[in-house]
Amino acid sequence: PSLRSCQPNGADEEALRYEIEELKQKDLALDQEIAQLLSEGYSLEELEKHISLLHEYNDIKDAGQMLLGKLAVIRGVTTKQLYPEYDLELSD
Repeated sequence: PSLRSCQPNGADEEALRYEIEELKQKDLALDQEIAQLLSEGYSLEELEKHISLLHEYNDIKDAGQMLLGKLAVIRGVTTKQLYPEYDLELSD
């Protein structure tokens, strides 16, 4: 490939600039959110622990949803129909 084919055209370059600017804005917003939480007395370690626990919760929830889906297929019902049997809320 020639060097010229690797260079973005004007529209691509503008799209990249826009995406970079969006990412900078997101980064700034996250920095501000972190600063706010720190000013409220949270520590970085505590925030990281909460994030880790949320990831773990989501992984477990995804596995549970997958199992409910497979059970629903085996029983020939919808997943929604299984929720009352296992004392689950539809918002769970």
